[in-house]
Amino acid sequence: MKLRQRSIFTAIAAAAVLVLGTGRMALSDSLGATTPSSISAAAAAAATAGCGKTPTLRSGSQTITTSGKNRSWILRIPDNYDNNRPYRLIFAYHWLNGTAQIVDTGGSDGSVWAYYGLKQLSNNSTIFIAPQGINNGWGNSNGEDLTFTDDVLKRVESDLCVDTSQRFAMGWSYGGAMSFAEACARPTIFRAVAVYSGAQLSGCNGGTQPVAYMGIHGIHDSVLNISQGRSLRDRFVSNNGCTPTNPREPSQGSLTHIITAYQGCRAGYPVVWAAFDGDHTPSPNDGSTSTSGARTWTTAEVWKFFTQFQSNASPSPSPSASPSSSPSASPSASPSASPSASPSPSASPSGGSGACRVSATVNAWNNGLTENLTITNTGSSAVNGWSLAFTLPSGQTITGGWNATYSPTSGQVTARNMSYNGSLAPGASTEVGFQATHTGNAAKPTAFTLNGSPCTVA
Repeated sequence: MKLRQRSIFTAIAAAAVLVLGTGRMALSDSLGATTPSSISAAAAAAATAGCGKTPTLRSGSQTITTSGKNRSWILRIPDNYDNNRPYRLIFAYHWLNGTAQIVDTGGSDGSVWAYYGLKQLSNNSTIFIAPQGINNGWGNSNGEDLTFTDDVLKRVESDLCVDTSQRFAMGWSYGGAMSFAEACARPTIFRAVAVYSGAQLSGCNGGTQPVAYMGIHGIHDSVLNISQGRSLRDRFVSNNGCTPTNPREPSQGSLTHIITAYQGCRAGYPVVWAAFDGDHTPSPNDGSTSTSGARTWTTAEVWKFFTQFQSNASPSPSPSASPSSSPSASPSASPSASPSASPSPSASPSGGSGACRVSATVNAWNNGLTENLTITNTGSSAVNGWSLAFTLPSGQTITGGWNATYSPTSGQVTARNMSYNGSLAPGASTEVGFQATHTGNAAKPTAFTLNGSPCTVA
């Protein structure tokens, strides 16, 4: 990963100079609809035409004719796909001189980094799409890349069951620029975007409506200066009605990152800014100048950001539900190397009969793992606020998590609900998870208690 990224820095920097000099989006870096005047923060999950149909699409490479050109893209459909279940959908755009294939396979980092690491965390809950840019970039000439995305989405939704309130876009560098262009031009289509080390290179048609926004950028990015990433962020700080501020960023040499959730944002439209001590990369590692898709903190943080948005949520999660930093009087957040930087849970747990079931799925590699936990209320009354306790096997240490706060990070751990998933009706489930390092033992916990009562382990 590191060598591949470095090999493209010079080409990206040269292209960036051309963009700045001409005002056109001509960058090809390695690693553009009319919108209604009002937007619902929490659209109900509409059934797409593909719901209930036997699909004709299959996972793998696809082609489509759009804007008079033959374009390619890769589709990944969840295993055991259920055509009556609306699925989350994520577009993952490649970088300049990158390819859809590298996004799909994870490149030299392997499957752990496929779709910027999110596929391994999805636990078959998400449809993934990796589009291929013209000349391996996203120049978006006359909006052709926006139209390409539109046409792919129409094709997918006509054949597969998609949750229309759960569409997301993400990408690094030029891919980040394209994700930003989607946020500008398609605010009623995409629920949220994650822009890694981006700049305004693919245009911003519109750009006046709110979209949930996460920006990630290195403080000494030698290709696309962090000031360009801040500029993209600030557009949505304004659009989303957040309180303007200059969030705290790590100092050079600290080898850490700081995540800030903006305060005052319009309900359902959070803005999160993650600055790290590093250069132009989507996979920085705390405590090291190296990059690795298997060890980066960005995967868990982006997954947390996307999965905070629940279908049919009314009202939508407020900005305080952002999983990145604790709400406080100050908009600055502490470095989130520890999962304790997540928001505080809602009120003390109460209610419920104590009956519960937990299923755990582990995906392990070398010295790391992710674990997805599904918590089901099998009791006869609702649970209002929950704490799930379990013991991590020896040698495992949590480095990040999603949809819950985790404390401490090893040994006897307690996962506590976020503000948007604390209520579990009888028979209802919620999915949480974490990323961890290990020293050889990648086993899952053997016992769980919910609000102090033992759970059945599925």
